Formats: sequence, structure tokens, C-alpha cells
Amino acid sequence: MAIVLLLRHGHSTANAEGVLAGWTEGVGLTDTGRGQAARVAERLAPLTVVRAVSSPLQRCRETAAVAVPELEVDTDERLGECHYGSWTGRKLADAAKDPLWRTIQDDPAAATFPPSEEHAGESLGQMAERVVGAVRALDAEVEAEHGKAAVWLAVSHGDPIKAVLAEAVGAGIGGLQRVRVDPGSVSAVHVTPTRMVLLTSNTHGGDLAGLVAMPTQHAAGDSTVGGGAG
Repeated sequence: MAIVLLLRHGHSTANAEGVLAGWTEGVGLTDTGRGQAARVAERLAPLTVVRAVSSPLQRCRETAAVAVPELEVDTDERLGECHYGSWTGRKLADAAKDPLWRTIQDDPAAATFPPSEEHAGESLGQMAERVVGAVRALDAEVEAEHGKAAVWLAVSHGDPIKAVLAEAVGAGIGGLQRVRVDPGSVSAVHVTPTRMVLLTSNTHGGDLAGLVAMPTQHAAGDSTVGGGAG
């Protein structure tokens, strides 16, 4: 099946303030974030990216507009940020003192964010199921329309992309905090009929063209015994 490039939105005003933005409206990119998105555009230029799908949140849409200006970007709520409930808008330094913080770090499968009157709550497991399912479904659409060698772009957030990468390495939601995804970074996953395969994660520079050249002899997701030759 196709290859998805997972782009985390660039540095945002919430990143600058150390705040958990969640689904807060009006959180856009900083000058640093716009520069990160412009560098991604340079990295993507040698590739044929057949489709771009973004979280509907402003910081992702702004990132996509700079990273792939030649494409009409679709939005999909399934790629949106985790619903942090009453934690939305909270300073991260303050959140780190909450007992739930340790659960998030040590046992993410058991972590659920309590809802508030303004913001829905969600467990990290629900978030992961939502985002991984969306990537699989969107990838199938891309393959059906553009073929198995197609490359497409998903623009999302830190925890959702971490969930996809943890799935790709077989760690699942329990391995969420073993993955790092910085603002403006690009990761790549090959979605196959049997599994997701991690190609790279959290990159900020370098050529992507050779990386996403899919070895057709292993398109089903099988790895070469011994690591291959050459």
C-alpha cells in the first residue's frame, strides 16, 4: 500500500507559551513555525505528493498551506489533536504536578482526560484508535486512486503522530512515550496489508526521495531476512 509522510505542525503560539492547546481555537504558527513549514516544503519539492490531509485545527492548516502550496488540502477531524478535556489550556508545568501526569507517562493505556463544560475528554487509547484507523483508511483511499507507490501527507499533532509511530513499531499505545515527535518534524510510515512499517521518524532535514522509494518486492510488508544485501 501507499506511504504516508506524517508532518507535525510547526511551532505554535501555544508551544511558545508552554500551554496544552488541545482543540482551542485561534492557535496559529509563530515565525519559527512558519520557517519550519517552509523547510518542509523544500524537502517535499523533489517528491510527487498526491494528496494532503490535515487536522482541522488552525496550526495544522497553516503548516499544510506552506508545506504543500500546490495542493488543495483536505481536512479530517480524525487527524485532530487528542481531546484533553479540562486539561485544555493548562500550563504544562502545572499539569506535570497532577497525579494523572504520571499515568500518562508510565501507563498511557490507562490515561483518560476528564471532560469539562467547554472541552470533551478522551483517553489516549481512544485517540490512538481514532488516528491509526484514519491513517489506514486514508491510505487505502490514496492507493485505490493513485496506486501502491503513491506518497501522501498527513498533517497532525504530537500525540496523534506518536500513536501512529508506536503502532508502526509494534509498541501500541503502551509505547506512546517512547516516541518523540517535535514541531515541524517529518516521519514516514509504509502502510501494508499486514502491518505498518516505520521508515523514519522525527526528521528535520535531509533527502526524503530515496527513503520513500518503496521496494516493490516487499510491498506486502515483509522484511528481508538478514537485513538485505547491498
